[in-house]
Amino acid sequence: MNQRIMAVDPGEKRLGIAISDESGTIANPLTVIKHVARLIDAAAIAQLAKEYEAALIVVGQALDSEGYPGPAARRSARLAEALRTQTDLPIKFWDESGSTRSAQTAQVAMGVSRSKRKGHLDDLAATVILQSYLDEN
Repeated sequence: MNQRIMAVDPGEKRLGIAISDESGTIANPLTVIKHVARLIDAAAIAQLAKEYEAALIVVGQALDSEGYPGPAARRSARLAEALRTQTDLPIKFWDESGSTRSAQTAQVAMGVSRSKRKGHLDDLAATVILQSYLDEN
């Protein structure tokens, strides 16, 4: 199964995007898209998926401690609906709980200086979501 998989970490202001290698085993940060409007965001994601020949789009969905979708998860669901109007690729949800914290922890572990750790982690959070998905599948 040689196919790239794309992941989206949908935030209120920005969407982190990650892509796997062709073997679908290693996730890499790709880019951050500034949130404009749901359909415009979805079109940008669909375009990236086409450009990078992704076979699947994984959308991060934050679940609460009982495993139920919260307000952020509903935002993920609305983004996925918009995506389905822009692409025929399969779209799967994946629990993103703790992805930003994991991205922060990874930066500390890699020795990234405190000043360079400031800023957005959206693409790294998407990478954490994608790697989690790849490891499990």
